[in-house]
Amino acid sequence: MRGSDGMQEALFTVAKLEDFVPGDHPLRAIRNLVNEALAGLHGLFNSVYADSGRASVAPEKLLRAMLIQVLFSVRSERQLMEQIRYNLLYRWFIGLAIDDAVWDHSVFSKNRDRLLEHAVVEQFFTEVMRLADKRKLLSKEHFSVDGTLIQAWASHKSFVTKDGSEPPDKGAGSGGRNNLADWKGKPRSNDTHRSTTDPDARLFRKGKSQAAILAYQGHVLMENRSGLVVSAVVTHADGYGERAAALAMLDTLPRGGPKTLGADKGYDMRDFVAGCRQRGVTPHVASNLAHQGGSAIDGRTTRHESYRVSQTMRKRIEEHFGWGKTIGHIRQTVYRGIRRVDQHFKLTMTASNIVRMARILCGVPPGAMP
Repeated sequence: MRGSDGMQEALFTVAKLEDFVPGDHPLRAIRNLVNEALAGLHGLFNSVYADSGRASVAPEKLLRAMLIQVLFSVRSERQLMEQIRYNLLYRWFIGLAIDDAVWDHSVFSKNRDRLLEHAVVEQFFTEVMRLADKRKLLSKEHFSVDGTLIQAWASHKSFVTKDGSEPPDKGAGSGGRNNLADWKGKPRSNDTHRSTTDPDARLFRKGKSQAAILAYQGHVLMENRSGLVVSAVVTHADGYGERAAALAMLDTLPRGGPKTLGADKGYDMRDFVAGCRQRGVTPHVASNLAHQGGSAIDGRTTRHESYRVSQTMRKRIEEHFGWGKTIGHIRQTVYRGIRRVDQHFKLTMTASNIVRMARILCGVPPGAMP
């Protein structure tokens, strides 16, 4: 007998969100870690919000929603609010009941800015690291460092002279809003030009064979035991940013005890190697023999087995960068201003850490996590 294509809804329905989420869903382990970390921020949240007045979006729900946006590659706040309305998995993770109203995207963005003002994402990152340390997942001795380019949310056409002396290029025979531009024979540099769309972005290219883009630099310090990010920061894109950021992140590590730092050839500079040794850190930097003046690393360092291990382990940072660029949308940020880009980068690295921790603690195969 053929079934009916009609749908008859019951007058009353009794259902819980918990019933719609499979018991072995990977988000369950992630949610447990997130809730444990958020519990450690209770005092911070009390200091951020007033004791009286109109209730705002709960910061715990706000942070969970921001993590959903990263974990499931939701491009914008408007799209995130739309998907929360009908996605029961998202509602369950965030803590919204089936019949709870979803926030307007502008309300969500406004409340997110409050977290930026009080560095809540940074504290959340620190709390996640505390949980990892509590579970004996962190190495205190062996680390790796690397950086990546984050394309800014600005076009080359917004990169104009700072003093306004250069008139806008209308192009040759172009029409419409998106006019053609011709920069042939016109030198452009960060000293004389600035983006009107995102003034914090800098014109930069990774190598001689690559095109220059408006970008930021994201930097990561990773411990080598579990491959977790212990420090992350965004800086202006320039030729010194990677090494300066690496030394600054080393300064955040607890003093005492021998430490090693694995890095690629871009860090093989005498000032960086000397800065590591001043901090009691052995620089396991890849030798750049083609560099003018030779490599700053010699056989006294490269002869040890620990050097070869560091050079192998440092490549695991690319897993965080790859995950962040394909899932977390840090290949090209949708935010403007270095503070917002830094918050987005830190949140993405925090999400990457949580996914990795959940995988380690649950023994789930790598391909099974979102």
